[in-house]
Amino acid sequence: MDMRQRTVQCLSPAGLHEMAYIEWGDPANRKVLFCVHGLTRCGRDFDFLARALTDEYRVVCPDVVGRGRSAWLRDNAHYGIPQYCADMVTLLARVDAEVVHWVGTSMGGLIGMALAAQQDTPITRLVLNDVGPVVTAASIARIGAYVGKAPRFASVEQAESFLRFVSAPFGALTDDQWRHLTVHVLRQGAGGDFELAYDPGIAEPFRRAMGEGKDIELWPLYEAIRCPTLLVRGAESDLLTAETATQMAGRGPKARVVEIPGVGHAPMLMHPDQIRIVRDFLLG
Repeated sequence: MDMRQRTVQCLSPAGLHEMAYIEWGDPANRKVLFCVHGLTRCGRDFDFLARALTDEYRVVCPDVVGRGRSAWLRDNAHYGIPQYCADMVTLLARVDAEVVHWVGTSMGGLIGMALAAQQDTPITRLVLNDVGPVVTAASIARIGAYVGKAPRFASVEQAESFLRFVSAPFGALTDDQWRHLTVHVLRQGAGGDFELAYDPGIAEPFRRAMGEGKDIELWPLYEAIRCPTLLVRGAESDLLTAETATQMAGRGPKARVVEIPGVGHAPMLMHPDQIRIVRDFLLG
C-alpha cells in the first residue's frame, strides 16, 4: 500500500508542537510496528523495512520532534528522551494499537528502551539497532563534533558527499540507497541551497555530555525490560561495544544478539539480509 503522511499534536513544557509521521499498510490493522530513527535522521530511513512488513503490520515511522517534517521545540532544553517518550505515547494513543512492536535505531532504540521499561508498557517485542544501556564517551564526542554544525549545500550531490563522509559507518550501500538517505533529510532554502532538516538545538545535550567526558549508563532501564528483545550490532560500532552487547545477552531481557559485519554505527536495515533478521525476530 502507499504510504500516508500524517501529523499529531504533542505537548512540551514550552507549549504545543506537531510531530509528523509516515504510516504504511492497512490503516485498520491494529497490529502496529513503530520504527524510530537516529539522532539527525528521519522516519523515511525505514521505507525499505516498512515495505517488507506491511503484509503483517501497520508500520508507523515518526519524525522525532526537531527533525524531518516535525516542528522544532521552542526551548532546546527539552530535546531529550523524556520529551521524545511523551510524544510517542501521544502517537501510540492516536494509532489505537492492540499489538505494539518497536524497532529503534540509536536514539530511536533509547526511546524504545525507556518505554519498554515502564510498567504496563504496550511494547511486546523490541529491536534495538546498535544501541544499548551504555553509550560510549568516544561516540558522544564523535557525534558532537558534527551535529548542529552541518554546512549549507549548493546541490543534492554536494549534500550526499557530505553524508557519505560523516555516515561512512553505515557500511556498504548502493548509490540509490545513499541518494534515498540524502534527499529525505534535506530541505531547500529560499536561495535554492540545501541544509539538513533538523534543529541545530538538538546538539545541546551532546555539548553537555561531552563536557562530562564519561560513558552514559542506563542499566536500570534495560534491566526493567521484560519483552523479547533483539540487539542488532554493527560489528565495528563505536557506540555499542562488543562487551556491552555480551552483557546485554545475559542481563535484563537477555537480548538475542546479531552482529552485522563490515558496519559500524549503525546498520540501516535496508539490505535484504538485515531486513530478514528483523522480520524473523518480530514474527518468530
